[in-house]
Amino acid sequence: MKSKFFSAKNVTTLAILLALVIVLQAFGGSFTIGAVTLNFTLIPLVLGAIVLGPWAGAFLGLAGGIVILIQVIIAPSGFYYIIWTNSPLITTLICLVKTTVAGFVAGALFQWLEKKNRYVAIFVASGVVPVVNTALFVLGCLCMHNTIALMAEGANVLTFILVGLVTFNFFIEFAINLLVSPALHTVYQVVEKQFKKRR
Repeated sequence: MKSKFFSAKNVTTLAILLALVIVLQAFGGSFTIGAVTLNFTLIPLVLGAIVLGPWAGAFLGLAGGIVILIQVIIAPSGFYYIIWTNSPLITTLICLVKTTVAGFVAGALFQWLEKKNRYVAIFVASGVVPVVNTALFVLGCLCMHNTIALMAEGANVLTFILVGLVTFNFFIEFAINLLVSPALHTVYQVVEKQFKKRR
């Protein structure tokens, strides 16, 4: 089983997806159009979870989390400056855990659902990553209740987190993952079939 996972194809695929995760997280996988921010940083994580399984998804998620954490430590700004200054431990856990767990859950759900319906499995895996990622972010913010309360300026902390920090970006991220990840997976399958034919 171990030798099957570490085939040349799988290692190459993982390396390409890892490079994409690092580049998108470090150099801007987000594009702002007016008031809308389009975030593509979770897509390589989804593809890794679907193509290579839950542990690859978790590995790619951890890599992305490490890049985010380095950015938060080196040059924290705005929201991240406040949470890093007041709660460095919880901020570290948020950065490292949310995408790691999201990648693992996506891979595990895909493997479970693939036996019943592959297309459903792809869409569920694509959608579950932003859901788990956001849910763990909200949970982490709630663990920093006092710090978030400083930013909420008298508003209800949970309402501030959901409306002020999460909701709009979550729906955009969710939609992008549901549209782009399955499309890229289809492209991957076509390329893989062409490669097999040439061999």
